Amino acid sequence: MKIAMVGSGYVGLVSGACFADFGHDVVCIDKDQSKIDRLHQGIMPIYEPGLDALVENNVKAGRLSFTTDLAEGIKGAQAIFIAVGTPSRRGDGHADLSFVHAVAREVGESLANDAVVVTKSTVPVGTGDEVERIIQASGTPHKVSVVSNPEFLREGAAIGDFKRPDRIVIGAEDDFGREVMREVYRPLFLNESPILFVNRRSSELIKYAANAFLATKITFINEMADLCEKAGGNVQDVARGIGMDGRIGSKFLNAGPGYGGSCFPKDTLALLKTAEDYDSPVRIVEAVVKANDNRKRAMGNKVIDALGGDAAARGKRVALLGLTFKPNTDDMRDSPSIDIAETLGDAGVSIAAYDPEGMELARPLMPDVAMCDSPYAAIEGADAVVIVTEWDAFRALDLDRVKALAKAPLLVDLRNIYNPDDMRSAGFIYESIGRA
Repeated sequence: MKIAMVGSGYVGLVSGACFADFGHDVVCIDKDQSKIDRLHQGIMPIYEPGLDALVENNVKAGRLSFTTDLAEGIKGAQAIFIAVGTPSRRGDGHADLSFVHAVAREVGESLANDAVVVTKSTVPVGTGDEVERIIQASGTPHKVSVVSNPEFLREGAAIGDFKRPDRIVIGAEDDFGREVMREVYRPLFLNESPILFVNRRSSELIKYAANAFLATKITFINEMADLCEKAGGNVQDVARGIGMDGRIGSKFLNAGPGYGGSCFPKDTLALLKTAEDYDSPVRIVEAVVKANDNRKRAMGNKVIDALGGDAAARGKRVALLGLTFKPNTDDMRDSPSIDIAETLGDAGVSIAAYDPEGMELARPLMPDVAMCDSPYAAIEGADAVVIVTEWDAFRALDLDRVKALAKAPLLVDLRNIYNPDDMRSAGFIYESIGRA
């Protein structure tokens, strides 16, 4: 089967490379000539473990190619995926669908055969109807079915998620769309991955509902962490105790500085706007968004308190370890580190930082932060060391070296990766999340 993937960013490139690895003939299309040129050179536009090797192997096998020419790229494709960005629209929080609509228009004008057009981008309910209208308005004589097929990829684990999914959701309105999508995912169906066929609008809602629910779990355990600190509990014990309940589950119950990234912040906002449009408010999600926004700056204030308060903190130096919103990615979008750095900067604190993959993207977002070439370079002379992202590189720091380099043995662990008793025995003043 020939598949065209319009958009060669995170979702499009991972999906395209994985489909090619299944044996499909895949063309990834992007209007960014420099991105396509780099892909031809084997240079990935994003950091994702294993992606460079996956792309290289399938390019060599002749199953994966790249182009900026949409008309040529979709020629002969039975399935054309739209995998372009849907960022929050400036000013109102709605998902910006201009890229999706532009692709639909160009696809309709360029179609040379019957095809299924698949929305892979995260889009509000009803977008598939508009994509279908745009394509039909182009006057194409070919048979077209518009399908919703949301992605559920975790950054840092995307290839495994694609190849071993919890489920594949397909929103189709006709047999043509369903049959083509069965063929697209036949390799996974043979591996007994569950495929859920629903109508298109349900599929679009499933993606937003899933992300909003996961964001709610994160925010819930963060608020329990705050309560644990004041009531004398241990949030990790609380998380284990409730996570053992099969109705709740243990995932997404790690207390920390709040969620960020490319999905949860924009998708929760987009869901709120959709709910407003339909006059069906989602109050829980409203509270989640507000609580998460407040939490990020609260973590900056937690560091200031550990330094002795506003007056004592002014003029001091802090080392931030980890800048990306999670490990194993270079994604800085809505990362808690941005708000933490702003809060510290507003309090007159100078900052040195290190991240294994995210510093290039972090520099323009944090112009006043000194980027260092190792965690120990950032720690040298610091009045406090703050772990913001739980990279493996920070799980086994040389604690004697940290104490020798830092001006004070103060470590604020916003990811709870160290044991409090061990850290205090090692001579540290240790602060964490939701633990005494």
